Amino acid sequence: MKLYKYPTRDCWPEIGARPLQDSRKLIPAVTEILSAVQKKGDAALRDFSKKFDGVALTSIAVTPAEIKEAAARLTPQLKAALKQAKKNIETFHRSQKESRQKIAPMDGIACWRESRPIEKVGLYIPGGSAPLFSTVLMLGLPARIAGCKEVVLCTPCNKEQQVHPAILYAASLCGINQIFKIGGAQAIAAMAYGTETVPQVFKIFGPGNQYVTTAKQLVQNQVAIDMPAGPSEVLVIADQTADPDFVAADLLAQAEHGPDSQVICITTQAGMVKKIEKAVTAQLKNLPRKDIAARALEHSRMVVVKDLKEAVQLSNFYAPEHLILACKVTGKLLNEITAAGSVFIGNHSPESVGDYASGTNHTLPTNGYAAAYSGVSLDSFCKKITFQQLTAKGLKNIAATVTTMAEAEGLQAHSNAVKLRIGNPLSAIRNQQ
Repeated sequence: MKLYKYPTRDCWPEIGARPLQDSRKLIPAVTEILSAVQKKGDAALRDFSKKFDGVALTSIAVTPAEIKEAAARLTPQLKAALKQAKKNIETFHRSQKESRQKIAPMDGIACWRESRPIEKVGLYIPGGSAPLFSTVLMLGLPARIAGCKEVVLCTPCNKEQQVHPAILYAASLCGINQIFKIGGAQAIAAMAYGTETVPQVFKIFGPGNQYVTTAKQLVQNQVAIDMPAGPSEVLVIADQTADPDFVAADLLAQAEHGPDSQVICITTQAGMVKKIEKAVTAQLKNLPRKDIAARALEHSRMVVVKDLKEAVQLSNFYAPEHLILACKVTGKLLNEITAAGSVFIGNHSPESVGDYASGTNHTLPTNGYAAAYSGVSLDSFCKKITFQQLTAKGLKNIAATVTTMAEAEGLQAHSNAVKLRIGNPLSAIRNQQ
C-alpha cells in the first residue's frame, strides 16, 4: 500500500485515482457482441459461450429439475444462512414502502405520487471464481417486494453446464424461475434486446467485470440500468480507537474481490500505519485468495491526516462504495458524510455484514459515482407516477396563474385548455387574440 503523510489537497486526485481499465478501449469489442446478439439471438449466445467460456451449451435455460436439485447440493448450514439473510433483507426493504400522501397546494387541487413496479427486470449475477449468490438475494428480494411481474436472471455456468447450486437455491428463495446460463456482455445484450429464449426486460441490475459494465452503459438507449459500477472498493477511517487487526481484515475483505479492487485507509494516527500494515501482512498469508488480494494491495493507499474532519473531507472527495468508520463517531461526524454508498459505524460493524445479511443492499455505486448515485433499494424496482385532480373551484383558483405563464411562453393552446373550462367560449378566446 502506498503511503501518503499529511497530503495537501492537490494530492487528493492522485490518492483517489481508481485502477480502472479505460472502458473506451473495450467499446469496439463489446459493441460487436451486442450487435451479434441483437441480430442472431440464441445462436450468438451459444457462439460466445463457446468462444469465451469453452462451453457448448445444449440448453440456455436452467430447467426446473436443476433448480430443485440445487437445494440437495448445499449444506444445511448454508441454506439456513441464506434463509436468515433473506429474512433480514426482506425486513429492511419492506420498510421502504411508501404510503400515498395527498397534498393540497391550493383549495380544490389534490396532488399525490404512487409507486408502480417495473414490469420486467433483468438480474446479472457473476458466477466465476466467486459466485455471488448473495447478490441474488439483494436484487431478487426487492424485485419481488416491489411486485415486478417478470424477473429474468442471467449467470454463467461451468464447463459441465451447471450453475452454482447456491445461486439456484437463492433464486428459488426469491421466487425466480427464469434463469439462463449466460454471462458477460452477451448476457446484458440478451436481456436488453431479447432472444428466442431470453425475454427482453425494461431495466438491468447487477455487478460485473469491465465488459459487463461497458455493455450496461452501451445499452442504455434501449433499457434502464441500476447504476454505473466497477470493481469493489472500501475506505476505512481509523483513529486511536481503531483495532489494527479489524482494520486489516476489512481491507483484505475488499482486496480479495479482485485484482482491480481498491482499498484505502485514512488515519489520524501516524503510529497506526505500521500496526495496520503488520496485521495485513500476517492475515494475507492465510487467505486462499492471497494472490488476488496482494495484487489489489499494489494500488491501494494508506493516508495520514491531521484530524477526523479532514479524513471525512478526503473520503467525500473519493466517494467510496463502502465507508467504515473505525473511529470515535459523533452525530456531527455522520452529518458531514456526503458521498458514500454504504456506511459501517464502529469497530463491530464489518463491511462483510452488509455484503451478506444485515439487511441493507450491497449493490452500490463505485468509481466515485456515490457522489451522485444511491445504492439499490426498493425504489430501484419502481416507477414513480404523479397524479393530480382539480375541482371546478380549484381550476378557477389557479387559472390566471396558468394562462398568464402559458401565454408568456407563446403556448396559446395551453391557455385555451384552461379558459374553455372556466367558462370562456372559444369565440371569446379568439377575440382576445
